[in-house]
Amino acid sequence: MAYEPMGGHQAIANVSHRPKADTGLGTLRIACIAKCRPLPGSHMHTHDLSPWTHNHVFDAGSHAAERGTRMVMWITAAMMVVEIWAGWWFNSMALLADGWHMSSHALAIGLSAFAYAAARRYARDSRFAFGTWKIEVLAGYTSALFLLGVAAAMAFASVERIFAPQIIHFPEAIAVAVVGLAVNVACAFILGRAHDHHEHGHNHGKENEHHHHHDLNLRSAYLHVIADAATSVLAVSALVGGMFFGWNWLDPVMGIVGAALVARWAWGLLRDTGSVLLDREMDHPVSDEIREVVEGLDKTKETKIADLHLWRVGKSRYACILSLVTHDLGMTPIRVKHGLSVHEELAHVTVEIHQCT
Repeated sequence: MAYEPMGGHQAIANVSHRPKADTGLGTLRIACIAKCRPLPGSHMHTHDLSPWTHNHVFDAGSHAAERGTRMVMWITAAMMVVEIWAGWWFNSMALLADGWHMSSHALAIGLSAFAYAAARRYARDSRFAFGTWKIEVLAGYTSALFLLGVAAAMAFASVERIFAPQIIHFPEAIAVAVVGLAVNVACAFILGRAHDHHEHGHNHGKENEHHHHHDLNLRSAYLHVIADAATSVLAVSALVGGMFFGWNWLDPVMGIVGAALVARWAWGLLRDTGSVLLDREMDHPVSDEIREVVEGLDKTKETKIADLHLWRVGKSRYACILSLVTHDLGMTPIRVKHGLSVHEELAHVTVEIHQCT
């Protein structure tokens, strides 16, 4: 603080500090009351604002998920080159579609890896008012768009092959498709382990009350790998059917089935990530829990929530702005925040109180 010198050698400061309280709402710091005399010519005091501030890193990220997605990206890119070449050389639409499908997956998984790195790099950048977690969500949303585009391309190419069938070199195409399936299974295992490590690291052995919170960026990468595995299974099935039973039409038909499957997964991911990006959270159970706590603070039941805004700032962390109207003169923001501290998922709470006369 800056104080006016007294008697040339002394400064007056009457400061009463109350201890900081960790309530689970980020870090809730209870008031610091400072009395000081302004400097000559100054209209304001200079205070240490640290008791009223806290950092805005609401999500710690996951190094395991970042490493896993980066590794899977390189594996997928290598297999993509092999499948595209083999599909063209052996004239298999199912194999070629799987290869081009894998190319979009390599790009999307690379985007997921980049999103983790960007979120970590800018985590303490003050320009991101509520942290950088939504960089990861945005990557998941973009990956879902990639998946929809790939599904449309697969369907179009497969329909074209139904009306213009071509000769397929079955043994070679089957061998490459099996290798692609093995690679996809390995990638799914890598990302599955990253997911398990990430969940355990965040829950610390405690069961999360709202267990449906997931890493949407990791989920998008995982869906790309699973979609790859599914199309590889369909490609192998189609090629085996064509080789042993002469069902050449099965190759493009399986391409259409794979496209429909990928489109369905993409739509689910698009819906979930879009909801987060648009802050569509008011139907979440956390909203009801906030109302329950606030109503329980006033024995007269006359405190009402006039306005409530709730949005996600991490995988299982929320921020909220709460406006109350009350007759209770003892209703204060500190009291409301202490009441809400039982819900650890509330990371940042702003309370506004209007006394009703």
